[in-house]
Amino acid sequence: MTSLAPSVEVAAEFRSAMRALAGAVAVLTIGRGTERTGFTATSVASFSMEPPRISAFVNKKSSSWPMLQRYQAFGVNILGEGQEMLADRFAGRNGMRGGDRFAGAEWVTAATGTPLLKDAMVAIDCTLEEAIERHTHAILIGDVRAVRLGGKSVDPLLYWHGRYHSLR
Repeated sequence: MTSLAPSVEVAAEFRSAMRALAGAVAVLTIGRGTERTGFTATSVASFSMEPPRISAFVNKKSSSWPMLQRYQAFGVNILGEGQEMLADRFAGRNGMRGGDRFAGAEWVTAATGTPLLKDAMVAIDCTLEEAIERHTHAILIGDVRAVRLGGKSVDPLLYWHGRYHSLR
């Protein structure tokens, strides 16, 4: 099958179109001990209920990709209102990288060894069932090992048209 590259115009229009999709903000965490990193994602979804699986995407050029391949586990930390600074930090804004992104928040160690955000709305501990490499990204399928439900009743942090929003 032959694939034609889209024009620059189509690529820009596609980017604008995808910004119209509102998404919950999550921080994916990877690694153990002092060797840990993570990134902010809005492309996280339930993949299967039986067995419990979650899907996410990672850019193969990110520093998280080789660590994910090494550790074969990741955490999904779904953020709530008021956690915009954490989302920005893990998105690489303010220049923070790797383990420095974990500063200023409280973390617990999951069964897989992955750090999970203590005050996340929801934190999910996963082993990597499969990573499907396509184009610039890898599609991650996580085998859900444990779920931590946050005790606080807050609205989710949403991302839409390049900005954070709440349900209110």
